[in-house]
Amino acid sequence: MKKVIKKLLVNLIERGYLMTNFKLAMFDMDGTLLKGRTIFVFAHKKGFMDGLLNIINSDRISYEKSIKIAKLLKGMSGRELLKIYRGIPLQGHVETVIKELKNKGITTAIATNSYQFVADDLKDRLGFDYAFANNLIIDNDIVTGELEINNKNLTKHCDGCKIHSICKEQVLESLCKKLGITEEEVIAVGDGEIDNCMLKRAGLGVAFNASEKVQQHADVITSDMSNILNYI
Repeated sequence: MKKVIKKLLVNLIERGYLMTNFKLAMFDMDGTLLKGRTIFVFAHKKGFMDGLLNIINSDRISYEKSIKIAKLLKGMSGRELLKIYRGIPLQGHVETVIKELKNKGITTAIATNSYQFVADDLKDRLGFDYAFANNLIIDNDIVTGELEINNKNLTKHCDGCKIHSICKEQVLESLCKKLGITEEEVIAVGDGEIDNCMLKRAGLGVAFNASEKVQQHADVITSDMSNILNYI
């Protein structure tokens, strides 16, 4: 029933019959804000693609894969990785969309299963208010290979969702509580199955360049980031 109601509301917004009052926009990072995926770019540039694919294609639980992948970065320079990261291009219209969201007084956040130091860099570059990610431990510019995952409650997760290093539904809930807003006042944007929980939970879930498995959890399907502006 909730899904039917949401579709009706989205239709009314699209037709201009309903005003919106969104107060938070939460975005996935890799494949959504960025055209590339951070760890794959690192693997390509630093030569550990085979090791990365072996872990990704293994039967390990999602968060265990994240911990294992972090070990592939051991001994690398954090500054060098950040320089590589900054070379990943943004998706089209991202800067315009974020600027307009801020002009409308909408709080903006990044939620990613990548690393906090790169998410924070993008947050600062684009003017986001928040960034949530996993903490890759870096000591004196050298990656230790250790990872502090964002998800502190691995036994509580969405029905049908694998246990990830970050639960974006939990991030959404926590941020709503902090800001004193409801989930209906949130726009969530993502492209991967890890984003399904926040797309379903948000007042407006936007599947961006996403597979059909992701699209079925969203209210809006698009390959043009600027389409988000039609809903604010």
